Amino acid sequence: MLTRLAWQLINMDIKEITRILEADIVYGEALNREITKVAAADLMSDVLSFSKEGALLLTGLTNSQVIRTAEMSDIGVICFVRGKKPQKNMLELGKERGIPLLATKLSMYEACGRLYQKGLQGCECN
Repeated sequence: MLTRLAWQLINMDIKEITRILEADIVYGEALNREITKVAAADLMSDVLSFSKEGALLLTGLTNSQVIRTAEMSDIGVICFVRGKKPQKNMLELGKERGIPLLATKLSMYEACGRLYQKGLQGCECN
């Protein structure tokens, strides 16, 4: 089944991603975004190198640099893994920039696996 899905472009909205990852919407419930790719990294230099416009970023980092990197990379949604929550200044910056923020208790590995099973593709290096 995954082989067939790999050839199709799968779109998911924030509510579907939230359901799959058993995540909480920290900010952005009213923002409707279609996500087709996933990037998973704690190194923001990696995010700058391989992320795609409108992608979901899975990360364990909770500082304002994540928001700034997401903005530069046109990331559509950020989801914090391992039960992490954004710092207050990060939450404010996310609101200011209009970037939805999610939080899940899942590990990055499991979050990636669940999204892959549902057909979302990863961002690949160019």
